[in-house]
Amino acid sequence: MDYKTIKVERDGNVGILTLNRPERLNAINQSMLDEIQSACDAFESEDAIRCVVLTGEGKAFSSGFDLQDQAANTPQGHSEWQPVLRRDFDGVMRFWNMSKPTVSAVRGPAMAGGCEMAMACDITVAGEGAVFGEPEVKFGAGIVVMLLPWLAGPKKAKEIAFLGMDTLSAQAALDAGLVNRVVSDDDVFDTAMSIARHISVVDPMVIRRTKQQINETMEMAGMRRALERALEIDLELEAEGSFDKRDFLEQLRENGVRGALAWRDDRFAK
Repeated sequence: MDYKTIKVERDGNVGILTLNRPERLNAINQSMLDEIQSACDAFESEDAIRCVVLTGEGKAFSSGFDLQDQAANTPQGHSEWQPVLRRDFDGVMRFWNMSKPTVSAVRGPAMAGGCEMAMACDITVAGEGAVFGEPEVKFGAGIVVMLLPWLAGPKKAKEIAFLGMDTLSAQAALDAGLVNRVVSDDDVFDTAMSIARHISVVDPMVIRRTKQQINETMEMAGMRRALERALEIDLELEAEGSFDKRDFLEQLRENGVRGALAWRDDRFAK
């Protein structure tokens, strides 16, 4: 398949999926979500692929879901938001749901949906300069995939979510349980590949069943239903609409991303 928003490569038994919109800090749009699903389906169907590494092209892992797309064509009401958020949710959770293990290699910003996608992978390797965050509340949006309390615990999740924290260092993310390892920025991809190759040596049936054991343990504890319920609540939030988000998107249309972010942050500097 000729992908436009991602790159797909194979290195031995490892599949590599690279988010490839560097000019937009790999912002996740609907086309990218479709291509991610297609690439993951292909990896699933190839017996030779035993592990998948997810990374981002350029200086960012991903800035999150593409707000400029929303500004240009903002969904209205429950019926328009439902398929958008469903696709967002399913795209992120594809890495959790894959039968094969997934490793994310994070350099630079991993924000909002990008942060969630990195967390949804089975193992996350971060560079020392990586920055994580869930800033959605600061511009009147909700968190689509509420993985935070399952990884960081409810107290830390509330701090990150309520404050819209978007400056979590790699070390802070490690301390909170959002990532597995922190290495030098130059070593991120190589470390992720080393982990993936190590996993790929093991009988894939054993890895598949082990991932199933761990995932189903979490899901029996209520994770699956909790994530789906959080998605339902996010749908209600977006359908009702926030005046903060209305104003933010207007700033985005008129002044671009930098202007909108400056407007957003200036509100908290007073």
